[in-house]
Amino acid sequence: MSMSEPLSSPAVLGDARPADPASAEVVLSVRDLQVSARSDAGLVPLVHGLSFDLHRGETLAIAGESGSGKSITSLACMRLLPEPAVRVTGGSVNLGGTELTRLSEGQMKPLRGARIAMIFQEPMTALNPVMTVGRQLTEAIRTHEPMPIRAARLRALEALRAVRLSQPEKRLEQYPHELSGGMRQRVMIAMAIALRPDVLIADEPTTALDVTVQREVLDLLRDLQRELGTAIILITHDMGVVAEMADRVIVMRKGSVVETAPVAALFAAPREDYTRELLAAVPRIGQGAARPEPAGRELLVRYDEVSVGFPIRQGLLGRVSARVHAVEKVSLDIFRGETLSLVGESGCGKSTMAKALVGLVPHSGEIRIDGKSMAALDAKGRKALRRDLQIVFQDPMAALDARMTVGELICEPLVIHGIGTADEQRARVRELLERVDLPASAYQRYPHQFSGGQRQRICIARALALKPKLIVCDESVAALDVSIQARVLDLLRDLQRETGITYLFISHDMAVVENISDRVAVMYLGQIVEMGSRDQLFTNPQHPYTRRLLAAVPVPDPTRVRAPSPRLTGEIPSPVWPAGSEPARLQLTDIGGGHLVALDASA
Repeated sequence: MSMSEPLSSPAVLGDARPADPASAEVVLSVRDLQVSARSDAGLVPLVHGLSFDLHRGETLAIAGESGSGKSITSLACMRLLPEPAVRVTGGSVNLGGTELTRLSEGQMKPLRGARIAMIFQEPMTALNPVMTVGRQLTEAIRTHEPMPIRAARLRALEALRAVRLSQPEKRLEQYPHELSGGMRQRVMIAMAIALRPDVLIADEPTTALDVTVQREVLDLLRDLQRELGTAIILITHDMGVVAEMADRVIVMRKGSVVETAPVAALFAAPREDYTRELLAAVPRIGQGAARPEPAGRELLVRYDEVSVGFPIRQGLLGRVSARVHAVEKVSLDIFRGETLSLVGESGCGKSTMAKALVGLVPHSGEIRIDGKSMAALDAKGRKALRRDLQIVFQDPMAALDARMTVGELICEPLVIHGIGTADEQRARVRELLERVDLPASAYQRYPHQFSGGQRQRICIARALALKPKLIVCDESVAALDVSIQARVLDLLRDLQRETGITYLFISHDMAVVENISDRVAVMYLGQIVEMGSRDQLFTNPQHPYTRRLLAAVPVPDPTRVRAPSPRLTGEIPSPVWPAGSEPARLQLTDIGGGHLVALDASA
């Protein structure tokens, strides 16, 4: 099949799975794999005794907590371990008769991408920041299949279209930093599928994606598998994705296999306690606990016709030729003591809304916090206001200064605002460490010495240092495995009950949103298309786009046959409009047959 041939879409979930993957050809065989890291005390085992066979057309999921050895296993199969610090110390990895552990780097290069490819979890670190998307894609294609540059560009363009990237011709000319996280991940997936490899290793491929784009990506992977027999190793902490995609599951913990079973058997009757704990921690739509109505409904934040745009400059003089309308005339109220969630696709304006609130991006319209207009405040007033507003970012490692100890990081807001004596500040930090369930010894340690979940707790402790009235949680649990995610969400709920704090919760995980929210606002292309209480939105969604979001959520039940997802028809709309023109007031309209189309509601 050529890249120009469209990929068909399965009607239901079950269509994508081979009738009996175990009877198919073995394309990758791993036997007694041992991976170790160097330390002053000698070799420390990271993965020990891992064995499995991967059959053509099969999806094997590897699940487990952070640090269980999932990603290390995938890097060992790709021969991408950071040797000699981390290396394979025993066992074998056999790809279709070729023993990979014995190959030199020169012998391995032709196999990567062509026969075994990988979708990395962190696209920004995997993509070259000084090369355009088009150049990176065409270079990868031409390395394995010599062809004219024009033909390679056409192949790259079709790969971007296959992963539903808007304006693919424009994306070819852009650099990775010009794309959102979800867009970068789609570029990574396009690069991995462009050469139709026998084995595709997907390391948390949908962590940074909203549910609708995730649905498109999962459908795409199933299309490849059905039509080409691609074997997939899926590494994920999302058990809903495991249930929908996997044929077999390996559960890992601390470098060892805890349990291996067909997906239906594992979800129906897990044998091991750890597996049962993992499945019990999965948030499910329809199981959100009842939440009492916040008392008083006292207004804390008001967005009044707020817009945020970014100019696009071209030519030697840098004239503004177009504008990205990230947020367009949004009005929104947030009440004291509630959790308001913002949901929507990547690039819809969720994070921009949060950045406008905390003063990180300029905006038009008015934002009032506790009755005070941000625009009317001077520098001193804005600094005082920031005591009441804090933000917890998606990537805790990027948000924490690696050169500072945890104690210094949590104490820094107190120092900046001149709150308390040195002894009082240290006591406050120790109190916060205890509050987020971190040991007192964390005070003198550095961020890199903690797991992802622990680093996110450090960020929460730092945000709480000034006793703010509102915390913005911007995808703050997206990268955490389910058990750690559950503990962080419990912590946020406990803090709200005890202190009455308000949350603006930004997430693409609809099950998490349903579990933590009081109200939910749905965004699309910088505009709010539906808003209501949690129960209203999840039990009786009114807007077709909201119904599409909910239909796309993976369900942690492998026996459930999913109905066809509603899909947008035609080109994905763009938030970029020529300079001087007014953006359309878009709405999504159901035109029947499960199809949605974007219409100009302002016409």
